[in-house]
Amino acid sequence: MTARIAVLGGGVMGETLAGGFLRYVTPRPAVVVAEKREDRAQQPRDELGVEIADPLDAVRGAQVVVLVVKPQDIPALLSDVGPSIEPGTVVISIAAGIRTQTIEEAVGPDVHVVRAMPNTPARVDRGVTGISGGNRCSDEALALAESLMSSVGQVVVVPESLQDAVTAVSGSGPAYVFYLAEAMIAAGVELGLDEAAATHMVTHTILGAATLMETSGEHPEELRRKVTSPNGTTAAAIARLEELGVRESVGAALTAARDRSRELSAGA
Repeated sequence: MTARIAVLGGGVMGETLAGGFLRYVTPRPAVVVAEKREDRAQQPRDELGVEIADPLDAVRGAQVVVLVVKPQDIPALLSDVGPSIEPGTVVISIAAGIRTQTIEEAVGPDVHVVRAMPNTPARVDRGVTGISGGNRCSDEALALAESLMSSVGQVVVVPESLQDAVTAVSGSGPAYVFYLAEAMIAAGVELGLDEAAATHMVTHTILGAATLMETSGEHPEELRRKVTSPNGTTAAAIARLEELGVRESVGAALTAARDRSRELSAGA
């Protein structure tokens, strides 16, 4: 496994990935974080014990470089560090909408570029990341990226043309679950529960349902059928959701997210 990993960007996701690499990658790599804000750099230094360096120093000698900055900051960052990234290095970018070709044009011809889209549950090692190799990315480099990103959750390899769909389904997906939780809690309060009780019940209902779906091996439709007794309370709720077009609304919402991801990729 790789000996030195440079994480360029010390925000929440940068610190999340650095922490995952240190906990789960063996042998334990040397992780260096580049973060220009001193107040933000202090946290990974104190909590993870990583080296803090400027971007140029960070990439020198690194076998893996992870780009964890805002998409609009990618061009300037690559202009600074691109020529210093050594041949054979694997560059993993989690910058939404930035195509692998854009990065390949800023680095040497022997650099392997991987595009990744993680989501926020990576903070608790339960993330989902879709990854795609660029035109010059070897199978070995893609496998290394998959192994590294699996330190914070599940990884799915997809063609880069499907990264916008990944963004819609899993990248933005946690927000849909939080939105549903908000609505369920508010409805519970309206029905007479206090907010603390409603929040506790909704949180653990979602957690329990997700765990059952993961461990049972059954399709969600089958799990729903098993809890929906004819003419029962669940059947009444599902019928109302169908009347309101919730299924169609979910499809329309994910399509809107996919389309916006495409616009961002095109620079809109």
